[in-house]
Amino acid sequence: MRHKYPLFFGFLVIIALTSACNKTKQASLTLGRYGKVEKLLLPNGWSLTPLGKQIELGDLPLNLVLSADQTRAAISNNGQSKHSLMWIDVPNQKVLHELDIPKAWYGLALTKDAKTLYASAGYDNMIKVYSIENDRLKLKDSLVLGNRWPRGAASPAGLALSADEQHLYCVTKGDSALYDFNVGNKTLFKKTKLKAPAYTCNLGPDGKKLYITLWGASSVGVYDTETAQMETEIAVGSHPNEMVFSKNGALLFVASADDNAVSVIDLTEKRVVETIVASLYPDAPIGSTSNSIAISEDGKTLAVANADNNCLALFDVSEPRKSKSLGFVPTGWYPTSVRFSNNNLLVINGKGLTSKANPNGPNPYKARTKETEYIAGLFKGTLSVIPVPTREELPAFTRLVYQNTPYEKNKELVTEGEAGNPIPRKVGEPSPIKYVFYIIKENRTYDQVFGDMKEGNGDPSLCLFPDTVSPNMHALAREFVLLDNFYVDAEVSADGHNWSTSAYANDYVEKNWPTSYGGRGGTYDYEGSKSIAWSKGGFLWDKCKEAGLSYRSYGIWADYGQTYMPNLKGHLCTTFAGYNLAIQDILRFERWKTDFDSLQAINQVPRMNFVRFGNDHTAGARVGVPSPAAMVADNDLAVGRFVEHLSKSKIWKESAVFVVEDDAQNGPDHVDAHRSPCLVISPYTKRKHIEHSMYSTSSVLRTMELILGLTPMSQYDAAAKPMYACFTRTPDYAPYEAKANQISLTARNTIDDYWSKLSYQFNLEKEDRAPDMAFTEVIWKAVRGRNAVVPAPRRSAFVIPIEVEAEDED
Repeated sequence: MRHKYPLFFGFLVIIALTSACNKTKQASLTLGRYGKVEKLLLPNGWSLTPLGKQIELGDLPLNLVLSADQTRAAISNNGQSKHSLMWIDVPNQKVLHELDIPKAWYGLALTKDAKTLYASAGYDNMIKVYSIENDRLKLKDSLVLGNRWPRGAASPAGLALSADEQHLYCVTKGDSALYDFNVGNKTLFKKTKLKAPAYTCNLGPDGKKLYITLWGASSVGVYDTETAQMETEIAVGSHPNEMVFSKNGALLFVASADDNAVSVIDLTEKRVVETIVASLYPDAPIGSTSNSIAISEDGKTLAVANADNNCLALFDVSEPRKSKSLGFVPTGWYPTSVRFSNNNLLVINGKGLTSKANPNGPNPYKARTKETEYIAGLFKGTLSVIPVPTREELPAFTRLVYQNTPYEKNKELVTEGEAGNPIPRKVGEPSPIKYVFYIIKENRTYDQVFGDMKEGNGDPSLCLFPDTVSPNMHALAREFVLLDNFYVDAEVSADGHNWSTSAYANDYVEKNWPTSYGGRGGTYDYEGSKSIAWSKGGFLWDKCKEAGLSYRSYGIWADYGQTYMPNLKGHLCTTFAGYNLAIQDILRFERWKTDFDSLQAINQVPRMNFVRFGNDHTAGARVGVPSPAAMVADNDLAVGRFVEHLSKSKIWKESAVFVVEDDAQNGPDHVDAHRSPCLVISPYTKRKHIEHSMYSTSSVLRTMELILGLTPMSQYDAAAKPMYACFTRTPDYAPYEAKANQISLTARNTIDDYWSKLSYQFNLEKEDRAPDMAFTEVIWKAVRGRNAVVPAPRRSAFVIPIEVEAEDED
């Protein structure tokens, strides 16, 4: 059954009464034994109030394994930059040893005597064996699954040791298999094929059954260790990941990231007997990302880490099949692991505590004495040590979590706005706008394009593509709305194309793209080629189909009429190219124009139109290819001609165009490296207006959904502020005149030197196959000159007053 928690509604009452009856605090607050708490606003509009003492970790820590006596812990760091293993003194809360390693990913297993650690070596396709002596890790041996990437693709994930520690079980996410190793002689006892990529495996209390979360199959596989055969599968929620047994071993709790929930399996009946909803609202859409789970030493309390809600959900599970919500605990950014230890909660925050500046950004003329700070590897995780809250303390922590979270259940159908605005406040209300055109570009920050615009908050010293290179982007921002406080929700293109089309990137995407972006193996799986990367909440085209609205893709998740996405098939322009830097965007425009005109002639223009103009990505400094400025100018002219043609069509009076970058990874910005250009173009757009409201990618999606009468896809677009401040109820139907390019679109790179040769080493056939730090340097030097120093991108924290009842400071 799906449990509706009575205490959940009690917390809502507490929040309402607090808001109505009490003045909020406007300074640092002390939360009893938890000390001071500061509230930080993230660029996506969500907030953090991390509790507990913080221990700094590495890049994207994913897993923590405790020693039997709980005095030591091993942690694996698995991000885009340096990979490492850490050995932690738990009682004294400090790092004893960090060992840099070539590759890692999630899997850890520790012997009972805490003298041997087994760790996944990622796409090196082996399990590394480390001895632990005097609290230091030392590589001792390895267990080989197969050839290293790219010849092999096993990609080991979760690990489990047999009770006698003679067998090591390893599941994989690359070749979807279970590897059973004989530890004594280092041989593979048996390899068993699984039906889908796996996340981890846990050995049952009696040691006879191994339970495997099939990450891509919404089920738990059961492997009989005595017969070495798969026995059965048990259906659970979507994207099952971590598991934990009840204290008596009768139940198995399975976290399911794409269902915001925990499936409770009766191991005797081999079926789910209860579903525990871990999100802040019982029927919330996708977006909590429940991805780690732990049970207290007494077996009475279950903790669930909600990565995308930045919190823990606590449940009383003392009575089987009658779980009760206890409340929520705020954490750092993107919690990936939770464990109980000596009445503390140990929480790994995968993205740390805040955004921040990065003074050691890409700079070829600065001595590289420190690690280069690049957006994909900038977030350093932390380990929070949080005393387990009492039931008296939990209501205050629960209020904090709700205040940190802009999503509210009632926002799904009714959101903020103003009467008479073309952007409806309620889903299903009419809008004078009938046709939506959504243009997605590639990888630019605000300052790179609009830094020269004195009207907004720009830094001209960071502007690579000013008015002379991108006259249409500038003219459209000036004639319609200049947005100087807009942020993409993504870090790179892998998650960016997911955020741009579904307002979410699931745990498979978030935990895997750093591996390939760090050059450690793996393919680009993030635009439909693997269903495990698809958002369960669907994509915008799925919502259109569900609502019976017409839609069409011009190169978005498609290429010349080919697509992996079921609901895009039959809704494609077959002459339009997807990502391909060898094809000019002005040619793409001509293909769109021909298709659009033919549809307009028969009154069949789709209500929702997805368009890809991606050549502002550029091809670096390769000799003989178009220069970065020429490619941006080509992209700019395509956008300008697109808007001109639409504005002179018979449907212009009912149209709106939204232009975004999928991410902003390729350059610096003086406010934050998530800040990016965004255009909102319509007869109903305010003219010559500067808008400073904080918006995100999800805001664009929410605005388009409201125009079309579509419900949200995730908690993020449901929570996002619609862009009604950009619109007016009084339309201006004046057409737009495209600005001619001021530089040659065929200008070629001519300098043959280190930077041009480096460009030829980059794989530009697919999005973001090039190492981004180096590619950013190449683009900067190709535009500014070979002696130009590349400025460091910035990461910012937005500190805001906290709003919660707490003790006053003495």
